[in-house]
Amino acid sequence: MSAIHPSQLVFFAAHAPFDRMEQPHLLWMLERMRLAYYAKGEVIVSPEQGIAEHFIVIKQGMVHGEQSVADASDADAWLELAEGECFPLGALLAHRPVASLYRAGKDTFCYELPAADFHTLLGLSAPFRDFCTRRIANLLEHSKQVIQTQYAQSSAGQQSLNSPLSAIIRRAPITCSPQTSVREVLQRMHESRIGSMVAVDEAGRPLGILTLPDVLERIALPQIDLAQPVIGVMTTNLTLLSPQALAYEAALVMAKHGLRHVLVVENGRLTGLVSEKDLFALQRVGLRQIGSSIRHAQRLEELQQAATDIRSMAHNMMAQGVAAEQLTQFISTLNDLLTARVVELECAACGLGATPLADSLCWMALGSEGRFEQTLNTDQDNALIFSVPEGMTVEQVREQLAPVAKRINDALALCGFPLCRGNVMASNPQWCLSLDEWKRIFSNWITNGTPEALLHASIFFDFRPLYGAYALAEELRLWLARAASGNTRFLRQMAENAMSIRPPLGVVRDFVVGKERKLDLKLNGITPFVDAARIFSLAAGVTHTSTVQRLRASAARLNIHPSEIDAWIDAYLFIQVLRMRHHDEAKAQGLSDDVLDNRIDPERLNELDRRILKEAFRQARKLQARLAVEYHL
Repeated sequence: MSAIHPSQLVFFAAHAPFDRMEQPHLLWMLERMRLAYYAKGEVIVSPEQGIAEHFIVIKQGMVHGEQSVADASDADAWLELAEGECFPLGALLAHRPVASLYRAGKDTFCYELPAADFHTLLGLSAPFRDFCTRRIANLLEHSKQVIQTQYAQSSAGQQSLNSPLSAIIRRAPITCSPQTSVREVLQRMHESRIGSMVAVDEAGRPLGILTLPDVLERIALPQIDLAQPVIGVMTTNLTLLSPQALAYEAALVMAKHGLRHVLVVENGRLTGLVSEKDLFALQRVGLRQIGSSIRHAQRLEELQQAATDIRSMAHNMMAQGVAAEQLTQFISTLNDLLTARVVELECAACGLGATPLADSLCWMALGSEGRFEQTLNTDQDNALIFSVPEGMTVEQVREQLAPVAKRINDALALCGFPLCRGNVMASNPQWCLSLDEWKRIFSNWITNGTPEALLHASIFFDFRPLYGAYALAEELRLWLARAASGNTRFLRQMAENAMSIRPPLGVVRDFVVGKERKLDLKLNGITPFVDAARIFSLAAGVTHTSTVQRLRASAARLNIHPSEIDAWIDAYLFIQVLRMRHHDEAKAQGLSDDVLDNRIDPERLNELDRRILKEAFRQARKLQARLAVEYHL
């Protein structure tokens, strides 16, 4: 056993996962470690050495990982490891040789722990085991805590939206029978100081709800007979969630449908009631308020204010540590409502509501909005799909819709969604098409598309209906799933395009950057995940449009291990968080929408975020390696 120097404790306390280990376990590890030196260029571990014998932590220097097995899907290609990083976890956990050759990039000192002690430590220390088996997820948890600390002053004390509803329910619900008189219900609500009453049957199943706003609209103004059964004035179309549902799911439902309450039900029985006040007691801008203001807006100025409120809400949620997947769903849900209201108002202003076209068109979101992945800086990508009313031709419909679509695109631009520079918008006649025309367009891309054409067409495969005749878009989606899944030539071409955008990991430095010393988090960070998920979903016949859902739904059908999917999703979501932080900080500095971008200087990131970003890019390379194997690239 080696003696432990205080400097060793200081070193390990600065790096994950050692900073979370209990001191007895950390000391146990240090007692069994030895310090090794490797000169620049010297091989530290290689596949030829057999089963990995040591858990290695870099104390000083740099280690390069060189891919040496071309078909090893879990190999890191030309990765760079720095002080505080450890390897080779995958090989140690699987009791196998490493898949990459690890070489000292310069004179390097490493702490080394024998493999047998490594496996013993997995059993001793839960934080160490969690890190080794869920490395990127563990690092993300560290990063989330840092983000929450950074944002704490602007949003202290807000309710966590990651909590299950069972943890938010404050007391058992006060209920009545459906035959209780209106007078008695009102008296009980007053005495109990509650804002709602739920009627339940003998088995505890909820049948209806009465809220304070209902009292004015359904009881006071109509001056009804207070002796009648309360069920007659209750809302009976109820929204039910399970106790295991998360608060953010309840918030999404409230925002989308303009509700103030959701009922929590287990095995059909009412167990609690969650109000918007429970979710956002300390939040300055509530989801339902924004949703309500959008739904009732009559003027564009009101929608512009709602767009500002959405951005304010997003900032608050980042402070809460709301996950990127949830946050982008919130933003997209509210932007959906805003877009739908703009379409509705502009159609009415043009007199379209009084024509046969009113029920024959569907406004579709494309790109990031189609994938539920909008950030605070997203331009417009949209299209129209329509059926042709009797007595009209396709061209006549297109002519009538063109000026309406132009008004809608211009109104959305005024609400903070810049016009698409590539003119992928419904106002472009090229993207205002009938259902049959859309099928012909997609069919041509699938059967005859060139790699260049497919590159430009990729965002169209992410379409999603926002307003109007949803059935048109849904029919197109089901048709597309059948048409694309069996065409291997098309899928291979899509995969070739996806492989052309490589994660910017460097050989000599951490990252490959351009002349401005910046990384494009959208092009080189997000795009590899988005493209691969789109291809997997098309191959598997999956109809989801979001990247995360596509990866999850495709996994079983393509025989991809869940741990691989989880690592890819964690990596993708971290880059999304980094993008949103970048946009939020730029907004705070007063930058306008037209100058916001996705380019960051990696040198300005803290050490933890740099480390996670490197790991995220490595996961992108692993995802592309899987794509290459699937399509023999």
